[in-house]
Amino acid sequence: MTVRRRDRRDRGMRGPEILPPLTPGGLRAPARPTPREHFDAIVLGIVAAIDERWHDRLGLVEFAVEDTPLVPDDWSEPSVPLSTLIRGTGGTPTRLVLFRRPIEHRCDGREELEAMAFTVLVEQVAELLGMEAADVDPRYSDDD
Repeated sequence: MTVRRRDRRDRGMRGPEILPPLTPGGLRAPARPTPREHFDAIVLGIVAAIDERWHDRLGLVEFAVEDTPLVPDDWSEPSVPLSTLIRGTGGTPTRLVLFRRPIEHRCDGREELEAMAFTVLVEQVAELLGMEAADVDPRYSDDD
């Protein structure tokens, strides 16, 4: 019995088991980020810029990203929330959560995704600080 080294159409073996583990020069090809990692990187960049500017007034705030919100069975609103702001009490920090899937669902591309995440974050921080969103970040405009 011979070992089969080619597929039935004689094109050779296919698949990851025959690919070289290293690229020329001994470097591995970088892994592509998942949609979740991509969204997290966008949010992290926006949060870093906002936190740098408003760190003194924000105090202890946890920024988080979750896939989807948990809505109650009797939810009557026509749309799903994009974020939530849970104010801290005592030693509990304030928690600002963005919901990745509803935001991604409303966007057609990377630019729209970045603009939507920016808008949602700035509006939530403005609500937290009790000020206008345009004062939180000068790049914000009402027509976003």
